Amino acid sequence: MSIKKLIVPTTMFLLLASSAFAGDAAVQINTGTLGFAIPTFSDLLTFLVKFFFVIAGLAALFFLLWGALSWVTSGGDKDNVAAARGKIVSALVGVLVIIATLTVIWSLEQIVFKGKLCFGISCPLNLPTLLK
Repeated sequence: MSIKKLIVPTTMFLLLASSAFAGDAAVQINTGTLGFAIPTFSDLLTFLVKFFFVIAGLAALFFLLWGALSWVTSGGDKDNVAAARGKIVSALVGVLVIIATLTVIWSLEQIVFKGKLCFGISCPLNLPTLLK
């Protein structure tokens, strides 16, 4: 590629781009007339944390039921019973991890941040909506 083919478009770009100016930084947008509400970061964080724990709890419950069904249908085979017991133990460990995490998050909210910052455990659930 020749230098001339590289320099000419670059020069044209730099010369034409200098005529574009930024807008005034003091422009205010009246969000009341937009027809939708933008959820705050704390509302989104609260919703996402609670949603995550609901999904984690449902996954643990599903895994526990899967292990129980495997145990019932094992037919007394020691390998199948051991595999089912492993699923049940894993599900119970998952539930304990969820409870421990909820305890840590609640402690952070109440003890460290004194209720001023809410990660979603001790504050009320507000579903983020875009429509007013």
